[in-house]
Amino acid sequence: MDKKLVYFLCTGNSCRSQMADGFLKALGSDSYEVKSAGLEAHGLNPRAVASMGEAGIDISNHTSDVIDPEILSRADYIITLCGHANDNCPVVRNDKAERWHWGFDDPAKATGTEEEITAKFRDVRDSIKARIEQFVKEGK
Repeated sequence: MDKKLVYFLCTGNSCRSQMADGFLKALGSDSYEVKSAGLEAHGLNPRAVASMGEAGIDISNHTSDVIDPEILSRADYIITLCGHANDNCPVVRNDKAERWHWGFDDPAKATGTEEEITAKFRDVRDSIKARIEQFVKEGK
């Protein structure tokens, strides 16, 4: 069986797209090839790494990458996780790809106490996990 290629895109490929990448690799790697990238590469956000670790998923070895046109052209699913990436994603010359936007708040913009910021990361992480679980369950 050929695995479907899922390409998660975000602005900096540091938080949301990394979380989605980690969850889909953990929950659907038998059916999906998973890649993630950003309009820019901001590096992994340490709080994203920590919150995913709390969920039992290690993304500490992930890299923050810029969108690769070759991967974009091969993708079966192109999923943006923030409005900026959705609005600024390069023109996709890929008739087979399904393109979706799953909007999630940017936890890196959270303010407040350390506990409040950590709670925001956990909220976004859990929302992304629920959406990935639905994606895997529906088989698309």
